[in-house]
Amino acid sequence: GKNSFSNGSCGREQKLNSDLRRKTFQIRSERVSESTKKRREEMDDFLDKLPQMDLMRSEKMTLVQLIIPVESAHRSVTYLGELGLLQFRDLNADKSPFQRTFATQVKRCGEMSRKLRFFKDQIDKAGLRCLQRHELEPNIELGDLERQLADHEHEVLEMNSNSEKLRQTYNELLEFKIVLQKASGFLVSSNAHAIGDETELHESTYSNNGFIESSSLLEQEMRPEPLNQSGLRFISGIINKDKLLRFERMLFRATRGNMLFNQTPSDEEIMDPSTSEMVEKNVFVVFFSGEQARTKILKICEAFGANCYPVPEDITKQRQLTREVLSRLSDLEATLDAGSRHRNNALNAVGYSLTKWMTTVRREKAVYDTLNMLNFDVTKKCLVGEGWCPTFAKTQIHEVLQRATSDSNSQVGVIFHVMHAVESPPTYFRTNKLTNAFQEIIDAYGVARYQEANPAVYSVVTYPFLFAKLGSFMEMLFGGRYVILLMALFSIYCGLIYNEFFSVPFHIFGGSAYKCRDTTCSDAYTAGLVKYRDPYPFGVDPSWRGSRSELPYLNSLKMKMSILLGIAQMNLGLILSFFNARFFGSSLDIRYQFIPQMIFLNSLFGYLSLLIIIKWCTGSQADLYHVMIYMFLSPTEELGENELFWGQHSVITFGIHCCSMDAFSKTFCTQENSHGGRTYGLLGTSEVDLDVEPDSARSHQEEEFNFSEIFVHQLIHSIEFVLGSVSNTASYLRLWALSLAHSELSTVFYEKVLLLAWGYENILIRLIGVVVFAFATAFILLMMETLSAFLHALRLHWVEFMGKFFHGDGYKFKPFSFTLISDDDE
Repeated sequence: GKNSFSNGSCGREQKLNSDLRRKTFQIRSERVSESTKKRREEMDDFLDKLPQMDLMRSEKMTLVQLIIPVESAHRSVTYLGELGLLQFRDLNADKSPFQRTFATQVKRCGEMSRKLRFFKDQIDKAGLRCLQRHELEPNIELGDLERQLADHEHEVLEMNSNSEKLRQTYNELLEFKIVLQKASGFLVSSNAHAIGDETELHESTYSNNGFIESSSLLEQEMRPEPLNQSGLRFISGIINKDKLLRFERMLFRATRGNMLFNQTPSDEEIMDPSTSEMVEKNVFVVFFSGEQARTKILKICEAFGANCYPVPEDITKQRQLTREVLSRLSDLEATLDAGSRHRNNALNAVGYSLTKWMTTVRREKAVYDTLNMLNFDVTKKCLVGEGWCPTFAKTQIHEVLQRATSDSNSQVGVIFHVMHAVESPPTYFRTNKLTNAFQEIIDAYGVARYQEANPAVYSVVTYPFLFAKLGSFMEMLFGGRYVILLMALFSIYCGLIYNEFFSVPFHIFGGSAYKCRDTTCSDAYTAGLVKYRDPYPFGVDPSWRGSRSELPYLNSLKMKMSILLGIAQMNLGLILSFFNARFFGSSLDIRYQFIPQMIFLNSLFGYLSLLIIIKWCTGSQADLYHVMIYMFLSPTEELGENELFWGQHSVITFGIHCCSMDAFSKTFCTQENSHGGRTYGLLGTSEVDLDVEPDSARSHQEEEFNFSEIFVHQLIHSIEFVLGSVSNTASYLRLWALSLAHSELSTVFYEKVLLLAWGYENILIRLIGVVVFAFATAFILLMMETLSAFLHALRLHWVEFMGKFFHGDGYKFKPFSFTLISDDDE
C-alpha cells in the first residue's frame, strides 16, 4: 500500500513538475516572442524611415490626366512646379508658339526678361554689385512689376542718352585741346617763336583769370586763313596712331606730293568719340595750296576717321580758344560726375530687387509655357493636360492639386486620374550626391530604357577600380567630388598592393612555404633573389625589383590579371542581361541567348581564365599560348605536358555549338510562338509589355512574322557576339599596356632624372633635376596619364561592359520644376 501510495504521489509530482515546466516554457516563449516582435517592429520602422533609392531599375512611371478649371490653372501649375515631380506632355505640338492660348503672357514675360538682362548688363558695366535687402519683400504682381520695369528702363535709357551726348562732347573738346597744344608749334615761322608761343600757350592752359570776350570763339565758324600772300593753307586734326602711315601715303598720292605733312603723338590715350574706346592718337597738320586740294584732304580725313579741328593762326585767338575749351571741359566734368552718381543710385535701387524679379519672371514664364502645353476647352472652361509622374508621387501630386483648388477659391476641384499608356515611359533614377556623378557618366553614353538594369550601380565600384588599375594617385577634374574621392581611394589601394608595381596573386593556398616554378621566375632563383621562405604577406615581392626577370614577370602577371578582370566584368554584363530578360518576361532571351552566350564566353575565355588560375596555384609550366591556339587548329590532339585537367580539348567544340544554337534556336522558337497567337519583335527592339486594351493603338502596330528577317538579324547578332567576345577580351589588355607604360615612365623619371641629378655634388644640377622631375610628374604622370586612364576606363564600361545588356535608347524624365530652370530658359 505504501508503495502504491508513494508511486501515486510520485506520479502526481511528476505531472505537476511537467505542467510547471510547460507553463514556464510557455511564459518564456511568450516573452521571447514579444521581444522578438518588438525588435522586428523597430527594424521595420527603421527601414521605413530610410530614403528610398533603388538605382537598379528606374522608378515606375504612371501616365496621368489633369482636368483643371481655368480659375485655378495658374496656381495648380505653380504648385506642381514647386513640387517638381510631373513631366507634362505637349498636347499642342502641331501649333506654333503664336497660336497658343497664353502666347501674350509668354511674350510679356519675355519682354520683362529682356529688360532685366538690360539692367544686369548696366549694373555690371558700372562696376556695381546686386545687393539684396535683408528684410523680406512682399510678392509683387506681374502687372505691377511690368510697369515698374518700364519706368526704370525709360529712366536709365534717358540717362544713358544724355550721358553719351555729354561724353561725346567732352571727348571732342579734349581732342580739340590737345590739337591746340600740339598743332601750334607747326604754325610759327621760326623755332624761337615756336618755343615762345608754346610756352605762352602752356601757361594759358592753367591761367584764364581776367579774360573777357563778348562772343565765344567755339560758336564761330573757324576756317584756316592763308599764311602768306601765295595762298598757303592748312588743316589740323587728330587720327588713330595705327592709321597714320596709310593716311599720309593717301594724302601724298591724292595731292601728287603738293603738300607738307607734320604729325606728333598726343602723349596720352584718348577715348574715341565715335567708338567710345581708349586709343592712341596722333595730332597732324597738313599744309596745302588750292581749294581742290582742300576738298580731297577733307574727304580722305573723313574716310580714315580723322577728326579735324580748326586752329586759328593768331596767337591771341589761340589763347582765347584754349581758355574757353578748358572752361567747357571743367563744366562738363562736373556735369558728368553728377549724372554718373544719379545713374548709379538708380541702378542700385533696381539692383536691390533684381535677383528676386528675375526669379519671379523666370517662374512666371515657365508656368505660362507649361500652360501652353495643355488643351483649352472653351465650352467647359477648363484645361486638359497629360503627363508622366513616378508612381510614388501620385499622392503628393493629388495633395498639391487640392491645395491649389483651396487657395484659388475654386468651386470645382481638379480631376486627377490615371491613364493607360501606349508608348514607353521616361526613365527616372533618384540619385544622391555620391551616385549622381556616376549616373551622369552612364547617361553621357545613353539614357537607360525604362526599367532596364542600370550600369551606374556597378560603376560606382568598377569605374574607380579600373581607373586605379590604369592610372595613378591623382584627383581628376570631373563633375563630382565623390568620383574623385573614390578614384583616389582605389588608387591608394592599388598602390599598397603594387609595392611600386602591380598586385601579385596568391602563390599557394594554405601553405607555409612556396617555390616559384614558373619559367619567368627561373632567373630570379638562379640569381638567388628568391628562396624557400614564407609567402610574401602583401603585394609583389620586392626581390623582383632590379632582377633580369623583372619585366617578363610583371608583363606576364599584368596581362593575365587584365584578362581575369575583363572576363569577370563581361560575365557580370551577361548576368545583368539575364535579369533584364527575366524582369521583362522574355524566356526566349534566357534560353536561346543568355545561356548560349554564357556558355560560349566561358568555354573559351572563361576556360583561359581557369587555366591561368590553375597554373598559378600549381606552378605548372604549361604553355597557355599553345593550348589556346591548338584548341582551334587541332581540338582532338593530345596536349601532353600542357594538359592541366581532363577533357580540355572538347570545350571549344561545345562553345561553338552553343553559339550556333543562339542563331538558329531562337529564330525557330520565335516562329513557333508567332503561329500560337503572339509575335515577337526583333531582338533588342521589344518595348515594355504594358497593360493596354485590345482595341488600343498597340494592337494595330503588330506586324506579321518574317522568318528571313528574324533569322538574318539573329545570325548577325550571334556573329557580332562571337567576334565581340574576342575583341572585347583583347581590349581589356589596355589595362596591362597602360599600367606597364605608367610604371616604366615612373621608373625612368625617378632613376634617370631625380637620382641621377642627386648623385652630383653641384647644387645647380640637383635643382635642375628636381625641377624636371616635378614637371614630368605633374604634367605627364598626373595630367596626361590620368586623362588617358579616365578615357580608357570610360570606354571599357561603355563598350565592353554595357554592350552586353544595356540598350540605352530611353529618354530622361524631365519634370516641370522651378529648381531645374536655368538662365538659358528665359
